[in-house]
Amino acid sequence: MAKKRVERDALGQKDVPEDVYYGIQTLRAIENFPISGIRPHPEFIRATAVVKKAAAEANMVVGDLEPKIAKAIIRASNEVIDGRFHDQFVVDVFQAGAGTSHNMNANEVLANRAIELLGGSKGDYSLVHPNDHVNMSQSTNDVFPTIIRISCLSMIQKLIPELKVLEEAFKSKAIEFDRIVKPGRTHLEDAAPIRLGQVFGAYSNLIAEDIVRVEKASISLENLSIGATAVGTGLNADPEYVRVVVEKLRVYTGFNLRSAKNLIAATQFMSDFLDLSNALKTLAVDMIKIANDLRLMGSGPVTGLGEINLPAVQPGSSIMPGKVNPVIAEAMNMVAFQVIGSDLTISLASQAGQLELNVMMPVISHNLMLSLHILKNSIHVFTEKLVMGITANEERCRDMVERSPGLALALNPYIGFDATARVVQEAISSGRTVREVVLEKRLLPREMLNKILGPYKMTEPGKRKANRPKNPSR
Repeated sequence: MAKKRVERDALGQKDVPEDVYYGIQTLRAIENFPISGIRPHPEFIRATAVVKKAAAEANMVVGDLEPKIAKAIIRASNEVIDGRFHDQFVVDVFQAGAGTSHNMNANEVLANRAIELLGGSKGDYSLVHPNDHVNMSQSTNDVFPTIIRISCLSMIQKLIPELKVLEEAFKSKAIEFDRIVKPGRTHLEDAAPIRLGQVFGAYSNLIAEDIVRVEKASISLENLSIGATAVGTGLNADPEYVRVVVEKLRVYTGFNLRSAKNLIAATQFMSDFLDLSNALKTLAVDMIKIANDLRLMGSGPVTGLGEINLPAVQPGSSIMPGKVNPVIAEAMNMVAFQVIGSDLTISLASQAGQLELNVMMPVISHNLMLSLHILKNSIHVFTEKLVMGITANEERCRDMVERSPGLALALNPYIGFDATARVVQEAISSGRTVREVVLEKRLLPREMLNKILGPYKMTEPGKRKANRPKNPSR
């Protein structure tokens, strides 16, 4: 049988496996919350260790923590930052309110590792205590939201480059497809022509705006509540400790971190996290629109629109030979749906705080980390395996533009709206093109008509002026 050590807390004692670095409070959380099997994101664990490291150093600077103990905690924290002991962070993401279980998991792991570094045995908290030393000048209520902020900022740093690559990929396709005119569609019906390059240029611009939204939301995340302790008043935290811990966190992370203007408000309200979630939701909604557009434009190969060709990345059917599906766009949609669902969860959790604390922070943090993680990965795949490989079916676009009644819009200034409407109706009912009907009715000379119905010119701004015939032929 595995060896055990006995640990005690305010509720009694328990046998803890001798080889683990967590302690009795973590063990209670394991027993209390066997819910999802999902553990904290690695970036969340690293951010936790960064906060604990900064707190230990700040407490040492102000003279509250013995240097020998502080240095052991700092060294243990550095090991976690470097990726060690992540398997010891075992508390389910659905856990005790406010994140107390995660905070104590971290306190116990770092305490026991620091004890080892000082030559002691795990569980000998007379050397390094999880609460008295690792958690000195802190409360879960200021530590946990600080961890959320730092981990989200780190994840945003990874998401933004992927978005910029996608923006550039769309911009490159906009240039490549600039001369290709396709039918425009509104209400899923034929409308005025548009250049394929203009469509991709709009996608590029949209992603650029989404980048700005995410970056703007990240600014408010730089306002830390560390030092607020239990209810935002800063009880048991030396003001000099607060100044130093924020300074250390700024140095360790490279982010422009600062103390929130009102620590009580920062303890109670989750508005900054909601802002980020809203920005991610908007990005997700935009990606759904883009993915669905690409699926429609690439539909076929025989009975669909077939205006573009999507890269074939895998067989699409287990029963229909040769079938290829737009799987990358489909996966992007599923990720986006999840992000929208996460935003709803975050919204509900953000309004669920009572009085001096919002205890729903664990589910907020989990959903933010999930959204940032899957958006980063899916957008990378979407860019590399889909957008960069798109080609245009120029002949198909040209043929559909010529047959589309949307081409008739250019006739309005020359023969009037009513006459143009009659041309469109006859073209549709007879299966002929607008051009053929106009020539047959002798409404305009061929040379003028060719100039008027030049598709590329119709995709440029400007109002056309012309002298209308007094009595256009019916």
